[in-house]
Amino acid sequence: MSQRDDEARAWGWVAHLRDGGTTPWSGWGSAAGADEQSGRYLPGAQQLELLRRINCRQLPSPELADRVLSASAPGRGRPDLGLAGVLPASAFGPPPTDPGALPADELVRVATALIAEDTVAAGDPLEARTPRLLRRRYRVIGDPELAGPLRDALVHDGRPPGGRRATVVVAGTDLGSMLVHVWTARCLGAGVRAWPEWLAAEVRRSGLLGRVDLAALAQGWCPRVGSGRVHVVLDDPRLAARLAGGRRRRAVTVPPLSADAVELARRTAPVVGMLVAPERRTALMWHRLRPVLAARPGPGLRVAPGHEAWLRDHTRRLRDRLAAGDYAVHGSLPGPTVRDGVSVPDDDRVLELAIGVLLGPPIGTSLAERPTTGGE
Repeated sequence: MSQRDDEARAWGWVAHLRDGGTTPWSGWGSAAGADEQSGRYLPGAQQLELLRRINCRQLPSPELADRVLSASAPGRGRPDLGLAGVLPASAFGPPPTDPGALPADELVRVATALIAEDTVAAGDPLEARTPRLLRRRYRVIGDPELAGPLRDALVHDGRPPGGRRATVVVAGTDLGSMLVHVWTARCLGAGVRAWPEWLAAEVRRSGLLGRVDLAALAQGWCPRVGSGRVHVVLDDPRLAARLAGGRRRRAVTVPPLSADAVELARRTAPVVGMLVAPERRTALMWHRLRPVLAARPGPGLRVAPGHEAWLRDHTRRLRDRLAAGDYAVHGSLPGPTVRDGVSVPDDDRVLELAIGVLLGPPIGTSLAERPTTGGE
């Protein structure tokens, strides 16, 4: 075949994919539909293969198909790749590629660009209500999965944290879960390394990470507000809500995210950060994208079994330090337990999740603006 014939065959494959086709590039040999595509640049191999994978799952709308084919591939990785058998190899840049041979990681890069656009398009979460004239002075710190939702719920009620001699609630749970929660929060915020690398760095620390060192957090507030106003609350969201919110007696929780959902969030957040200011990025990730990801179940993330001795040792030390403090400790620090889940997110499952998000309802539709609250 001449190069012109190869390009016509490629445009025929593009037309096939636009029509919902699922034939891989390696098995395609027709130029049908090529004429209407003449004079344009071919989409990259990543975009074409992502559209084929989407077609294998469900027929997308024409608008989504167009967005996939015109999307960029942000972040670290290879630029848009040419199709093997169409473009000649060049001395510069990566060689043309068979789309079917691309790793899932490359396709996720394209999907995150689209998910980020949809997250921003969903708009900002609802504003907080007008603050009340009388409010309880409080601060909620500690485990971000426990402290953050409670603080958000109180702010939404018009009761922002702060004030002199505030009641300080340090919320926590077992050390392994808190590490997962801190990494999750960073994935939804400014960004963080992949879980295995991040966890390995934390294990090499001489002490505990600040967000999970409940004893250090509590002790640090004692000179500022008095030890009688500092409460460490372990695995009791209802009590934490009552101490911080006064009359609020409902537990405030958020649905957990699967390991693959957190990884997809980690890879999407930097792209959202390219489109909006940092404070908007975090709000959009937590209140727009997170509920969408939480609605899709999957295995949770856990600390790898090889770190059990480290968890036991630091749990024992943290218990001793909590017992020696002048502040109130409600409950007991749980020890390491064998948890269901996975130690590392899986790229193939992350890709399937990303495709599901793209094919699902628009981000931000019929989603609660507030954290879930338990019963009275």
